[in-house]
Amino acid sequence: MSEVACRACRSRDGQLVLDLGEQPACDYFPPAGDPGGDPHYPLRMWLCASCGLAQLAEDATVPGEPRGIEPAALVSQAADAVGRAAAAGLLPAGARVAEYGSPHGGSWLGLLSDRGLTPVPGGGVADVVLDCFGLMHAADQAAAVAERVDRVADGGTLLLQYHALQAIIGFGQWNALRHGHYAYYSAAALAAMLGRHGFRLCRAWHFTLYGGTVLLAARRATGPGGRGPADADPSGTVAALLAGEERAGVRDPAVLGGLQRSALDQAKHLHDWLVAERSAERTVVGYGAASRAISLLRRAGVDRSLLPAVADASPAKRGRRIPGTDIPVVRPAELAARRPDAVLLLLSDLLPEVRAAYPGVEAAGGRWVDVTTLGTGPSGNG
Repeated sequence: MSEVACRACRSRDGQLVLDLGEQPACDYFPPAGDPGGDPHYPLRMWLCASCGLAQLAEDATVPGEPRGIEPAALVSQAADAVGRAAAAGLLPAGARVAEYGSPHGGSWLGLLSDRGLTPVPGGGVADVVLDCFGLMHAADQAAAVAERVDRVADGGTLLLQYHALQAIIGFGQWNALRHGHYAYYSAAALAAMLGRHGFRLCRAWHFTLYGGTVLLAARRATGPGGRGPADADPSGTVAALLAGEERAGVRDPAVLGGLQRSALDQAKHLHDWLVAERSAERTVVGYGAASRAISLLRRAGVDRSLLPAVADASPAKRGRRIPGTDIPVVRPAELAARRPDAVLLLLSDLLPEVRAAYPGVEAAGGRWVDVTTLGTGPSGNG
């Protein structure tokens, strides 16, 4: 028995599977001149044994993140997702649409409007209710799901996009855990959460963004025994997804416990590589002041003596520093000014975009190094 209560089903049966200790709030970037003493809070993942939802065990932080720039990879994936959902007949022209977006930015409404869908103002009922990385930001998961399904019109569709727990496990993405992100989903857990409201999963699509994201479509079950055309999955995509999750062990605490080992290993590889680069008198600058970089840099014991700056395209983060460290966030123009031997990329999905945007790095003899490749063989992407 645990003191934690599930955010979805309220069960207290579960266990901690990842503990990152005390970490600064991931959504507060102090001014670069701030001397430090940033508040720290527990950062732990808890797995519910009843419904299978992986979630933040607790979070006492207050949201307030400087908004980042929407990556090209996210824009491209949104267009792909809309195209696939439309091809499945789930986005009919003239349909009403309501969107729950991520506080980090990004919207599908423009793409949906181009296809003839009409946004619904306020909290009105819609034929298509879309949640793109928004649900995970709700502390009360049960209430958030109830709000979304209540807005789905009869015969309508709920679309949910999320960073898949299966990918987090498979790629050791332990630093996906952060304050303000309250839940980490499997299709199995979402099926249970939606099933309480009479909804069934009817289609699933996979994308490579963030190592593995999933778009699920769900509709109200109809017919005797809760079966009927509304929840049909003619291509078997949902069954295949659930079977893959079962093989991956998304509900097995021992499997999720592997994230703790991944945290230790990646932090050590990063620290050792930066020390070696400094010893060889090679200059390294980081790129991507994202929330997931914070716990990695802190656990690796990285300060500005090892990583003198992290460049980022977001104007809101410039003149600030990485929380819990003395590493300043600088404008991308610094890459040309500093002529680094290596740019440590802290967000893998940005690699094609940043190589195209800042060709001067490689033209000057530098290389891009994906932080996730450290310790897995020769590093560098140049």
